[in-house]
Amino acid sequence: MDVVVEAAPSADEPWGRVDEDGTVSVREADGWRVVGQYPDGSAEEALAYFERKYTDLASEVTLLEVRHRRGGASASDLRSTARTINGKLDGAAAVGDLASLVARVAALTETLAAESATEAVAAREAVDDAVKARTELVEKAEALAARDPRTVQWKQATADLNSLFDQWQSQQQNGPRLPKSTAQQLWKRFRDARATVDKHRRAFYAELDEAHKGVRDRKTRLVEKAEALAPKGEDGISAYRELLDQWKTAGRAGKKVDDALWARFKAAGDALYGARIEREAADAEASREKIDLKRALLEEAKAVGDERDIAKARSILTGIQRRWDEIGRIFPRDTERSLDDELRRVENALRTREDADWKRNDPEQKARANDMTRQLTDAIQKLEDELEVAKKSGDKKAIANATDALEARRTWLKALGG
Repeated sequence: MDVVVEAAPSADEPWGRVDEDGTVSVREADGWRVVGQYPDGSAEEALAYFERKYTDLASEVTLLEVRHRRGGASASDLRSTARTINGKLDGAAAVGDLASLVARVAALTETLAAESATEAVAAREAVDDAVKARTELVEKAEALAARDPRTVQWKQATADLNSLFDQWQSQQQNGPRLPKSTAQQLWKRFRDARATVDKHRRAFYAELDEAHKGVRDRKTRLVEKAEALAPKGEDGISAYRELLDQWKTAGRAGKKVDDALWARFKAAGDALYGARIEREAADAEASREKIDLKRALLEEAKAVGDERDIAKARSILTGIQRRWDEIGRIFPRDTERSLDDELRRVENALRTREDADWKRNDPEQKARANDMTRQLTDAIQKLEDELEVAKKSGDKKAIANATDALEARRTWLKALGG
């Protein structure tokens, strides 16, 4: 029996053929390979069917190449897709230049292999950076947990810790995936730090609440005492001031509680001071006539300064002072002080005149003045004689000395009233 050897297909031959029984083959480098049968159609329909299969495969290869050129997909993902396409090309039931598709996928796979190595290095660096960033968050949280709870501003500390937790979640959601053991270790440290801060905060506020409760009780008692002073009116102001001093040293009970208690405490004080204001207003109304009377007395008091007879001036002033006292106190106090000051100026002026008059009429002072007058008169007579002698002798220096001395003694004598 003769064996027929089929020659290798020529490159000029079409990529597919159809036998009479509907068997479809694809041309490959080492010969024809059967890809399937299409018995219920024409040869053209059979080839068209398997050529469409080829077109689909070619589209997948082209799409992979486009994704690589555009970027955005990782090399490892593209390599995975390339392996899948390669599997479809191996023995594909399609008619077309399958070898060229295999070559394109192989070339792209080689490129992706190099890029995958670069990506792996970048991925490791990204993980290292993420571990470092996550560790920094842990250390900041631990630093907050290590602070003395008595020195912490808890509102700010809570905000800081919440910010650290938000950053942690953001890094966890958007950053690279950390090795499981490293991620668990860092999270445990962060979680423990948060728990410590929360424990300290709760203990601080529990202690603060207890302190606030004590202050609230003390201030409540002060408020009740202040409110109990209401029936005393103005007479309760002194006691209220003592309560106010105690309030200032009572401490803080929290803003809302402090504000509410202070409103009651202040209202109690306002009632007491209001009673004083009402009384002062009534006193001021009642003092209007008294003010007019005292101003009239001040007009009369002008005669005291005009009276030359000191004894008579004293008599006028004494009468005015008696009537002044009979009028009594007036309100407001600053008006009373102003009127009293005006009368006091009249009194002081008269007292100054009386003191000067007493000094002039004091016997001892008169005797001393008379003795000084005699001495000055004698000295003046002697100096006049010396001046006459100097003039006769023509001694200019002696004349000048005698003239100066004589003038000085005459001035002294004039001062003594001589």
